[in-house]
Amino acid sequence: MTIAEQLAQIRRGAEEILVEAELVQRLEAGGPLRVKAGFDPTAPDLHLGHTVLINKLRQFQEMGHEVLFLIGDFTGMIGDPTGKNVTRKPLTREDVLQNAATYEHQIYKILDPEKTTVMFNSQWMGEMSAADLIHVAAKHTVARMLERDDFSKRYAGNQPIAIHEFLYPLVQGYDSVAMKSDVELGGTDQKFNLLVGRELQKHYGQKPQVILTMPILEGLDGVQKMSKSLNNYIGINEPADEMFGKIMSISDDLMWRYFELLSFRSLVEIGKLRQAVNGGANPRDIKFQLGQEIVARFHDRAAAATAQDAFVARFQKGALPDEIPELVLAGQGGNLMIANLLKDAGLTGSTSEALRMLKQGAVRIDGERVSDSGLAIAAGNTHVFQVGKRRFARVTVT
Repeated sequence: MTIAEQLAQIRRGAEEILVEAELVQRLEAGGPLRVKAGFDPTAPDLHLGHTVLINKLRQFQEMGHEVLFLIGDFTGMIGDPTGKNVTRKPLTREDVLQNAATYEHQIYKILDPEKTTVMFNSQWMGEMSAADLIHVAAKHTVARMLERDDFSKRYAGNQPIAIHEFLYPLVQGYDSVAMKSDVELGGTDQKFNLLVGRELQKHYGQKPQVILTMPILEGLDGVQKMSKSLNNYIGINEPADEMFGKIMSISDDLMWRYFELLSFRSLVEIGKLRQAVNGGANPRDIKFQLGQEIVARFHDRAAAATAQDAFVARFQKGALPDEIPELVLAGQGGNLMIANLLKDAGLTGSTSEALRMLKQGAVRIDGERVSDSGLAIAAGNTHVFQVGKRRFARVTVT
């Protein structure tokens, strides 16, 4: 690929490149770049939000560059407060090792194992003495640390900041020194930490890495970032039917965001799909193509085709899932209000969400759409309740 072609590919979906002129110089110099991305093993399963970075790593591989996949088994035990106003609970060593083992297996569903070097930052941090760590800490100031948005807000709000939290950006930055990275990828919420890596590399006589930040992928709700804790995620280890159904549940607008950040199709191809929708094509059919691509990537084409057939049978032909949770809920005064029932049945996260789903026409009882927020379900009745396209429960009110 020419330099211009590589830049076009690197820019795709990227939020920011710091500094692009330096990236051009490195590309022009020839030879493979060492491209780093780090992941703290905070949970055993990766989701599609994580793959935004991993997909970009794959693109670098296809351009002939060397990918360094860093598993932060050391930093995972510190606990990074990024994006939070309180300290994240650190993981135990056992949690970290168990989660890290699953990451190695999952990333090869996207990355070429022959072109990927998996590293653990405990390799160098575990051997560092207290004096060595103090030597690293001496290369950064408290004033610079407080420039980090999360730290500055907590400091201004008189919320505690533990000393060990200042170590996290330093350790992540030192990873770049140890790995001699030319480029580091991270989400937009990691920009401060990535910049620390640039500064530390300068202190250690290395050419500072180029920073490439990627957007944070919105979850199924289209509002908050994809997160397992928010239950708005698509796990890459989920069954094909579940994965396909979740993809089909996203809004038509969010579909294009997923195409840009998750699809391996060219932007020209995606542009043609947009034109087709603008010309009257059913967005559902285009979403089918997205679902097919994503499911085939993490399973196979046959599984993707079967998942689509099951989706069509279930939601377009009125079929119900093979297994529906069965619950018994107690009413008050012989009745249970619909919003409370949906929340208690686990079909919504709260009564306010239930009311919103009712207003949007996303609630069905025995297949019939309902929108009355004042509806009371009488005791002694059993119905199948559905919220959205995927959530079902057979509830008996007592």
